[in-house]
Amino acid sequence: MRITVRFLPAFLWMLAIFYLSARTGDDMGGWLGQFQRFIPFMEGLDWGHFLAYFILSLTYAWAFGIHRLTWVIKLAVVLLCTLYGVTDEIHQSFVPGRTPDVMDIRNDAIGAALAMLFVTIPSIRVRFERWKGAKYY
Repeated sequence: MRITVRFLPAFLWMLAIFYLSARTGDDMGGWLGQFQRFIPFMEGLDWGHFLAYFILSLTYAWAFGIHRLTWVIKLAVVLLCTLYGVTDEIHQSFVPGRTPDVMDIRNDAIGAALAMLFVTIPSIRVRFERWKGAKYY
């Protein structure tokens, strides 16, 4: 039962991503484009994909709560997020007005990888490990 509870946030976030993938860009209003106005040198980055998979990777990392986040676990988290990004693009190919894009998968992977680098920062790592209940042996 504990593993189900640990993976529940990741599962719910994956449902949210699936729901948003079923909507067209017009339905979502394009508010993420406002980020590009403030950070023009990052025009090629799709902030929606980046943020969604940044958060997804944190929920996956939290799911592995009884373990410390080793580089192997971090790599597994990034790979799981990237794999889900591939399935997200396949899903988008069936949505009218949406098309799959390899650059979206790239943005998914960047978001997941930067989240894992973020939790590597010593002060953040300590708080994240404590928050997720990691056991130190």
